[in-house]
Amino acid sequence: MTKPDLNLLLTLDVLLAEASVARAAERLRLSPSAMSRALARLRETTGDPLLVRAGRGLVPTPRALELRERVAQLVQEAEAVLRPAEAPDLKRLTRSFTLRSSEGFAENFGPALIARLEREAPGLRLRFLPKLDKDSTLLRDGRVDLETGVVGEDTSPELHAQALFQDRFIGVVREGHPLRLGELTPVRYAAGRHIAVSRRGRARGGIDDALNVLDLERSIATVVGGFATALALARASDLVATVPERHTAVLRAGLHSFPLPFAVPGLTVSMLWHPRSHADPVHRWLRGCLREVCAQREAEASNTDNPGKPR
Repeated sequence: MTKPDLNLLLTLDVLLAEASVARAAERLRLSPSAMSRALARLRETTGDPLLVRAGRGLVPTPRALELRERVAQLVQEAEAVLRPAEAPDLKRLTRSFTLRSSEGFAENFGPALIARLEREAPGLRLRFLPKLDKDSTLLRDGRVDLETGVVGEDTSPELHAQALFQDRFIGVVREGHPLRLGELTPVRYAAGRHIAVSRRGRARGGIDDALNVLDLERSIATVVGGFATALALARASDLVATVPERHTAVLRAGLHSFPLPFAVPGLTVSMLWHPRSHADPVHRWLRGCLREVCAQREAEASNTDNPGKPR
């Protein structure tokens, strides 16, 4: 069976609305002869004359009258499908989004983000999922809508990414730890007993590479999979945790934090999403909210770090 030419729907809609080949041709910017040929094709396709002569004009047949409202509705729906998405009505929106992030992100940025959503889109539910690896499968198949992390060589090239904030590594110990007293040097830092943080269970990383430049090596007492665990161990022992500053601000409450006494490359925390969600207006709005919340928290942290700076 030959498939009908769906382009004829628009022609039929205009012909039934105008009841005139000449006016329909003018409206669609076609020649009268081209419109007459289109009407002939419509008659052949529908098996009905559709418009018949009555005096100097044309009148619709019963079949045309039956089709007129349905065809107009179909054309309107097709135009709506092909039209760019309109700005969502956030107050009436009902949707759920899953955000995957490492330990500390939800604790630091989640409250402000959730408060923003409650004010502007109360029907939007945000689900936080722990980030156990950098596999992009969850983003690709839609089980995760948005992710935060550091873009690296193993990040899938198909993903979109946008920077959220800059971070740096700092040392953290319990109150009363010996490192709180006296000058903190690279030698004193390396001499401590340390907690390594690695999702893959690796005992060495960028901190160790930076120490190697100084011909120093730290002693790793234990390896844990996340920042929260590292800080919990540091809180209850003389172990030293080394964690990202901005990412762990809330988790470090009650602990002593200090800048590392040697140069360590910083890191850029970004949000990542799959191209399937790039043009979704609600997803785009959520990305904007996350970006603004992180920028606000970074500004607040900067003011805290620089007391003399105007607030």
